[in-house]
Amino acid sequence: MLDPAGAAVQTGLQHLGYDSVEQIRIGKYIELSLQAETEAIAREQLDQMCDQLLANPVIENYRFELEAVAGVAA
Repeated sequence: MLDPAGAAVQTGLQHLGYDSVEQIRIGKYIELSLQAETEAIAREQLDQMCDQLLANPVIENYRFELEAVAGVAA
């Protein structure tokens, strides 16, 4: 996958003398809260959200982590 921003940062770091950097990937971070009856439902909803809107699965990979909020079931 081409990552022009990552390549530009890597080149910049090399110009600054950081030749040990082998690869850089620039990405995005999204944090959201949702309510779901079960963890399985939450995972399914998040997967669908990522596929449909939050990520472009043709050119991007995504992953998510679930965390239970105190007093709320995940």
